[in-house]
Amino acid sequence: MMALMVHLKTVGHLRGKGDRIAKVTFRGLPFYSRVAENCEEEANFNETFRWPIASRLDGNEMLEIQVYNYSKVFSNRLVGTFCMVLQKVAEEGHLELTDTLIDDNNTSIKTSVTIEIRYQSMDGAVGVWSDGEFLDVPDDRDGMFAFETDSLLSGQSHGPGTSPGRSLQGSIPTFRKAGKGVFSAMKLGKIKSYKDDHKKGDEPAVLDMEDLDRKAMRLAGALDPDTISLASVTAVTTNVSNKRSKPDIKMEPSSGRPVDYQINITVIEARQLIGLNMDPVVCVEIGDDKKYTSMKESTNCPYYNEYFVFDFHVPPDVMFDKIIKLSVIHSKNLLRSGTLVGTFKMDVGTVYSQPEHQFYHKWASLSDPDDITAGCKGYIKCDIAVVGKGDNIKTPHKANETDEDDIEGNLLLPEGIPAERQWARFYVKIYRAEGLPKMNTSIMANVKKAFIGENRDLVDPYVQVQFAGQKGKTSVQKSSYEPIWNEMVIFTELFPPLCKRLKVQIRDSDKVNDVAIGTHFIDLRKISNDGDKGFLPTMGPAWVNMYGSTRQYTLMDEHQDLNEGLGEGVSFRARLLVSIAVEILDTTSPEIISSTEVQVETVSNISESATGKIEEFFLFGSFLEATMIDRKIGDKTITFEITIGNYGNQIDGVSKPSSAKKKKKDGENEEEESELIQNSSEDEADEDGDLVSVSSTPLMKPVITDRNYFHLPYFEKKPCVYIKSWWQDQRRRLYNSNMMDKIADKLEEGLNDVQEVIKTEKAFPERRLRGVLEELNIGCSRFVMLANKDVNQAGRTKLDRERLKSCMREMDSVGQQAKQIRTQVKKNTIKDKLKLVQNFLQRLRFLADEPQHSIPDVFVWMMSNNKRIAYARIPSKDILYSIVDEETGRDCGKVKAVFFKLPGKKGFGPAGWTVQAKLELYLWLGLNKQRKDFLSGLPNGFEEIKADKMGSGLQSVPPVSLIYNMKQVFQLRAHMYQARSLFAADSSGLSDPFARVFFSSHSQVTEVLSETLCPTWDQLLVFDDVELFGEASELRDDPPIIVVEIYDQDTVGKAEFIGRTFAKPTIKMCDEHYGPPRFPPQLEYYQIYRGNCIAGELLAAFELLQIPFDAEEIRRALIAVHNFAVPQIKIGQGGRADLPPLEGPTDSERGPILPVPLGIRPVLSRYRIEVLFWGLRDLKRINLAQVDRPRVDIECAGRGVQSALIQNYKKNPNFSTLVKWFEVDLPENELLHPPLNIRVVDCRAFGRYILVGSHAVSSLRRFIYSAPDKTSNNWATAAKLMNGYMVLTNGGSQPRSSPSLSSRTFSRPAGDVLVNMDTEASIRKMDTVVKLDAMSDAVVKVDMTEEESDKKKKKKKKKGGVEEEDETDESVLDWWSKYFASIETMKETLRAQDAAQAEAEEREDLEIAAEAADIKPDDLLLKGSKMREKSKEKKSSKDKKKGQAADGAEKRPVKAKVDELMVYNKELESEYGNFEDWLHTFNLYRGKAGDDDEHALDDDRIVGRFKGSLCMYKLPLSEEITKEAGFDPNMGMFQSIPHNDPINVLVRIFVVRATDLHPADINGKADPYVVIKLGKSEVKDKENYISKQLNPVFGKSFDIEATFPMESMLTVSVYDWDLVGTDDLIGETKIDLENRFYSKYRATCGISSNYSLHGYNVWRDPMKPSQILAKLCKESKIDGPQYGPGGKVKVASRIFMGPTEIDDENGLKKQTEEHLALTVLNHWEEIPRLGCKLVPEHVETRPLLNPDKPGIEQGRIEMWVDMFPMDMPAPGPAIDISPRKPKRYELRVIIWNTDEVILEDDDYFTGEKSSDIFVRGWLKGQQEDKQDTDVHYHSLTGEGNFNWRFVYPFDYLMAEEKIVISKKESMFSWDETEYKIPPRLTMQVWDADHFSADDFLGAIELDLNRFPRGAKTAKQCSLDMIRNELPTISIFKQKRVKGWWPFVARDENDEMELTGKVEAELHLVTAEEAEKSPVGLGRNEPDPLEKPNRPDTSLMWFLGPLKSIRYFIWHNYRWLILKALGLILLLLMLGLFLYSFPGYLVKKMLGA
Repeated sequence: MMALMVHLKTVGHLRGKGDRIAKVTFRGLPFYSRVAENCEEEANFNETFRWPIASRLDGNEMLEIQVYNYSKVFSNRLVGTFCMVLQKVAEEGHLELTDTLIDDNNTSIKTSVTIEIRYQSMDGAVGVWSDGEFLDVPDDRDGMFAFETDSLLSGQSHGPGTSPGRSLQGSIPTFRKAGKGVFSAMKLGKIKSYKDDHKKGDEPAVLDMEDLDRKAMRLAGALDPDTISLASVTAVTTNVSNKRSKPDIKMEPSSGRPVDYQINITVIEARQLIGLNMDPVVCVEIGDDKKYTSMKESTNCPYYNEYFVFDFHVPPDVMFDKIIKLSVIHSKNLLRSGTLVGTFKMDVGTVYSQPEHQFYHKWASLSDPDDITAGCKGYIKCDIAVVGKGDNIKTPHKANETDEDDIEGNLLLPEGIPAERQWARFYVKIYRAEGLPKMNTSIMANVKKAFIGENRDLVDPYVQVQFAGQKGKTSVQKSSYEPIWNEMVIFTELFPPLCKRLKVQIRDSDKVNDVAIGTHFIDLRKISNDGDKGFLPTMGPAWVNMYGSTRQYTLMDEHQDLNEGLGEGVSFRARLLVSIAVEILDTTSPEIISSTEVQVETVSNISESATGKIEEFFLFGSFLEATMIDRKIGDKTITFEITIGNYGNQIDGVSKPSSAKKKKKDGENEEEESELIQNSSEDEADEDGDLVSVSSTPLMKPVITDRNYFHLPYFEKKPCVYIKSWWQDQRRRLYNSNMMDKIADKLEEGLNDVQEVIKTEKAFPERRLRGVLEELNIGCSRFVMLANKDVNQAGRTKLDRERLKSCMREMDSVGQQAKQIRTQVKKNTIKDKLKLVQNFLQRLRFLADEPQHSIPDVFVWMMSNNKRIAYARIPSKDILYSIVDEETGRDCGKVKAVFFKLPGKKGFGPAGWTVQAKLELYLWLGLNKQRKDFLSGLPNGFEEIKADKMGSGLQSVPPVSLIYNMKQVFQLRAHMYQARSLFAADSSGLSDPFARVFFSSHSQVTEVLSETLCPTWDQLLVFDDVELFGEASELRDDPPIIVVEIYDQDTVGKAEFIGRTFAKPTIKMCDEHYGPPRFPPQLEYYQIYRGNCIAGELLAAFELLQIPFDAEEIRRALIAVHNFAVPQIKIGQGGRADLPPLEGPTDSERGPILPVPLGIRPVLSRYRIEVLFWGLRDLKRINLAQVDRPRVDIECAGRGVQSALIQNYKKNPNFSTLVKWFEVDLPENELLHPPLNIRVVDCRAFGRYILVGSHAVSSLRRFIYSAPDKTSNNWATAAKLMNGYMVLTNGGSQPRSSPSLSSRTFSRPAGDVLVNMDTEASIRKMDTVVKLDAMSDAVVKVDMTEEESDKKKKKKKKKGGVEEEDETDESVLDWWSKYFASIETMKETLRAQDAAQAEAEEREDLEIAAEAADIKPDDLLLKGSKMREKSKEKKSSKDKKKGQAADGAEKRPVKAKVDELMVYNKELESEYGNFEDWLHTFNLYRGKAGDDDEHALDDDRIVGRFKGSLCMYKLPLSEEITKEAGFDPNMGMFQSIPHNDPINVLVRIFVVRATDLHPADINGKADPYVVIKLGKSEVKDKENYISKQLNPVFGKSFDIEATFPMESMLTVSVYDWDLVGTDDLIGETKIDLENRFYSKYRATCGISSNYSLHGYNVWRDPMKPSQILAKLCKESKIDGPQYGPGGKVKVASRIFMGPTEIDDENGLKKQTEEHLALTVLNHWEEIPRLGCKLVPEHVETRPLLNPDKPGIEQGRIEMWVDMFPMDMPAPGPAIDISPRKPKRYELRVIIWNTDEVILEDDDYFTGEKSSDIFVRGWLKGQQEDKQDTDVHYHSLTGEGNFNWRFVYPFDYLMAEEKIVISKKESMFSWDETEYKIPPRLTMQVWDADHFSADDFLGAIELDLNRFPRGAKTAKQCSLDMIRNELPTISIFKQKRVKGWWPFVARDENDEMELTGKVEAELHLVTAEEAEKSPVGLGRNEPDPLEKPNRPDTSLMWFLGPLKSIRYFIWHNYRWLILKALGLILLLLMLGLFLYSFPGYLVKKMLGA
């Protein structure tokens, strides 16, 4: 085994006196020496460091030694460095030398270093160390590396025969160095030097910190990060030495518990459906639930906009595996199921893993599962959202969707999945299984055996595979525990699939019902990699292990769920040999099977060795301690059993395997074995004889610890177990994942530290993070080095090879990134970088999870009475041994605290939190041939006891028990100071907590403090004579853990569990000094867990002090030496430093209770706490009686104050005395401040008090008063801060303060500052600059400051030369115009934010790139712009798609100027800090806390609210405050607070609309109406319900008069109207009006951006802006506004400018100061010291919640509230926001002609192509009103003449660009439903047939708002008009359009083709105009069109046959006919000639 060893002897010639430390580095891995204290000339280190190395030492490698002056406070200062090339060492293997160091400037200094180096190479040839030398060397053999070759393992023992751990030579000091390999040397960066613990939290990064940091530190005089002690998170998790593993603090299994989920799916529309003239329906299916949309007739692009909600209550795993399936079905009706067009599948998990758990407005592409050769069958546009409990889904704001999305760019697919997915085959091969449990009772089997005489296996297994919603099954193998199937299940699915997991389940076939035996999920992401060097899913052949319920068969298995894969399996069930392969299909090849049905085929058998060579493994376990055994089982004897697979399982393993292999499943035959095991003996003859496993500890009766728990008396005798088992040797897989796990553990630990440092606000968290990143980088490079040494061992699968490659790539990149990020960690970027690094952690954890199992997990069961009671499951990889330290499992050869839990569902809830038992367990698993090391990690000082039979026999037999003869005695002091924010365990909403501290087998209890959630026990618990076994030095480094449980004492019954936490004590050995830095220990916070939830924090400190033996005891021991062996007695070298004294009880009232001593309890100061008592609200009844005379008690740290009594709660719930105070001593350290308790009691008759409810303010920080900073009087800085802050917090939520303002003003000095506003600046928008295409630099400024004086109606020319219409006319504008304009603005702001964020990210990327290339930041700008140019070129293609969103801006008309309001897409409260600027609301709780996750049910416990506030400050207070003018001493710090007398207010509620309501009716809709409650008054708007609408527009205002404080909680609810039965609540929202009313943000009536006296933007407040401003100035105690000439106003030394004229109703101009005052109000936050943002005119969006479905949003409501005090002038009438009525229009379409229509028919006689053309048209959504032209018969050229008019009346909403249709859904509907549909005109061309159905030829759909201009002539008309983004026009602006448009259809290949052209004229008229000039349909009166001039052929041929024939025949065959006629004439003449020739001839001849 190769290693380099450096023996650092001395460092000489040092200057001065001080502490020195050395750092020795080789191959980037540093070791630190211990600190040599107070040395002068020479530092004597005398330490040996050793680097196990895996590759040969190279001659030019370097060794570096650095010597530092060590400082506890400051950074260590470098003395000098020694570097040396190891060439000589590599050759000779041994070297001693003394040499001088060099300093920073590379000059030699006097100081010298003496070292000795040895190098031990592979073959041991160089520098062999003798045995003697080895003893002084740390026993480090688990730290050596080696190749795993058999020669090394064959038993050559390296080093001494017995390890010091087993030796009794106590005289030899066997100290162990902490540094074993890389990982332990950097355990959390805490390097423990021997006997010295000064350096805590030192990070490797400390020594090379930037000098800046160092200087900053010196200046700050702060503590060095080295001395920081980190608290709770790390208290337990830090792990110093190598002997113990850290326990897991969270107990309860979180999986498997059902949770509420809601899935919302909106089907918006479908497009491009393949098929002709279909009637499509969309079916939405999740799991087994199906829902359908309505049917749309004859359209390929139906518009639905229907919303579906599915509710589930299932465990997360089940939910995320459910498949969402969207399918389109054609012509489905009651009688027939319709034909499937296409489907789309995706699992719920994919949706849930999207940002915001949703897809919004995405297109799902459909494919046909029965024909995979066909392409895409169309697209459905939908929204899918999955809402779990407590998720609130932020919907992108629903406004008018103007941008027509391009489908390709918005497909419904997760990031990174290609748009074109291919079909693939998934082959899941199932070979065989083994180790199945019996699944039947043996009674039947015995009967059978009696009759037939055969013994059968009691299980009939088959395998079922589920994937993407399909199931496949193998055949059933009758009665076989080791079935062999050799079958494969084939799925055909699109690749990459959108379903993450594949479920493989072994089931038992049964006549009644099949049950699952075991289930395994295969995560496709883990067996594939989608990177560019990735690989397709592949796996195996590999064994997968299945876990589930315990193996004994019962008819009703209570844990059956575990076998279904829910929850954590509690027992091994079986293992199955599977493999998976994926093949991408070439769908064009002819022989492919086109259906996607699941197929099952047989496969050939695979060889035994294919899965790896079978090796013998050895598992050893030793039980060092068993405590905390639950008292229910404490009275029976207990034994522990360890099993691995079926090995070691004695009760319910398998019957003897049928195949009698040597590899016995269970060691021996059961009958013979049982007797052997009971005697735990061995049948060993020789080394290799069969070792009989001993898998359980001897029976033992527990001993009582205290009332709740027992323990087993394992004192010096520790029982051991060992098991031999045979598995395929696939350790390499586990090794790699162990390495990654360790890196991840270390990273997680480091990150916890960093967060802790940030949380406790200690110095320099960035350094710690840098250290963490450095470690990560080293760890990753180390992994790459080690993982690569894979030998080609048997059974390596393709996945093993590919995974190794991808892990190495990934780890390499993580390492590189860590290195890069490390350089960028600065104080201000630490939070962002922390997030990045947390992503690394998830990546590492994901990589570390090995998909191909090898060795099954180890189960430890606690058994009582032969029944299994509780278990612990330990992954086998965690205890797997390797020669290389990094590869060893984290718990291998370590002592681990294991907590037992109840199996399955029993472990949910309270039962799961109580510990069943706590074990200190030592486990070791490795190859049998590596067995010699199995004891090496045990605490030293034991003897092995072998089994009796053997005597002292063979060395190699494992012991059955260990006897410790070294025992140390300690005293444990637990300083229990206080706990806070505990869980409420009593019905009063409080607890009576006490803490129970467990250490080893001792326990003690603090006192019970009654009725508090924040007990301050201030108690010291002393445990005397705690005996710990093992060596002192080891215990010092690594003590056992302390368990603290907190209980609630109940008067009857046993105490109730509140929570638990772990701690490690600080240890003092008797030879150490009790003093700083380690003692006395500091109080630290420990998180208390209850299950997986946090249930509070404990502030405590623990110390463990070794008790020195006295001489008398030693003498007695020696006298008794003849009777027994002398125990090893160690006396500390420093004599007997006695224990630090304990102070006696100080407090006489508390009896004998010891307080926490002075050095540990915090330092106190005197504080004064002032309490503002305002009032109580909403108190519920207590014990059925009303609360009548309540009082509030405030208590903090034992002091407190009581409020005045409220005499009559009903009449006035406010307090008469507002402010009271009390003084209290609190710790100086704010983090240690105790909580403050608020309690409300009700004073009943006869002096009885009843607790109503209580509230604990856990952190008083926000109430600490700090004097205003004198320096910030300069308002500029304040405003600057304020602006910056507001923009940061609200995401730039102040579009009104112009961005240029700040830059202009802050350059001037203080004093009078001029703020020059533009005339209209108050409504200036952020100039949104939208960059359009990356290539064109055209910039469109969407700037909102057009002058209002621009009322001259200019026509604006826009790009593309389209004429814009006039600017919007004032009279047309209403409140809704303002609202929609504001929504657009909000969306733009959001877009701009996104863009800004993207840009920031890009900038950061550039920085990273620049750093990698080492560029100075100054060049960055140049380089950045260049790089940006480059990236622009790259991006331009991408941006084509993205650009379309931006192009939207270009296509939109430049916005008309409309005054806007603020639309908040959340509650107003969240924008303004709940309006708790001076009045806070404290919820009062009563009743037990719910145990649901994260206490989601706390709302049910709220019994009321206390309103008030607190202010605390250190005494004495500075004079200046109290001397201010008008200081009222009675009010203390709460000056200028309004009085709390009752006040009458008019509340005006405006409800605009609701969105996404939860459907309440069966049809998936709701009939919503609004109900408003305030105090006693309730307004129900039931008669105005809106039928069947989930997005209703209410547009209503309600006035209610109320009296604060009695009626201050406003409830706005939306109910669902039902014809019969009661109406159901859909959801409600509650608004606290009182806080709004009194807030300084002035939320009574929003301030609009402009002041006008009439029109849509009329001023709503009864007070004018000038009056409001004057009032604000008066309240703020500053001079009133001074209005100056020229439109200026001065307020508090600031000058604002604005316009000074206003138009009244008659259009006359008047002078006014209101604009100026309003400008000041809109910029009030810029007023120094007093200013804050005033609430603007707004609409807020509030979530609707339903108490029955807590935490899940049921929709949202948009609304706002105005409040007007009744003692002021009354406000005007409410502004009208009633929904716009749609306007009635008529669209007249004249079809003039068609041309080039494709010809469909063949003529009967002539075979000629022709068509009988007619045109059909309709408006979308009104298919019933479709209209047809007459038929143009027999067009031979595709030309048709019609002159036909269609008339379509419709109602249209201009603002939303939607047509409104009201119609009954079905015959049975009670009333009409309103639909809103985009205005689209569809025109189709058809070929008429007489007898068969008409043929569809082509269609075009025109969106009336945006359609291409028609071509002038038929020639110019082409497909490009539709394809390309040509300028579009709107019929609503143009009114009349004429031109040619193309008809298109899709051909077989799904390509668009031109099928004709139509000349049409569209004319839009309003209803009034239509009445004035009516027109007829077709060619009818009035205003008839003339008849078309059609050629005659169009008349049917049988009406005018002659004409027809003439036309046909003459037209086509005229030349033929002429030629024929000519020919006939010729022939006739010839014939005549021939006929008459003879006659004539005769005549002539005869001369007649």
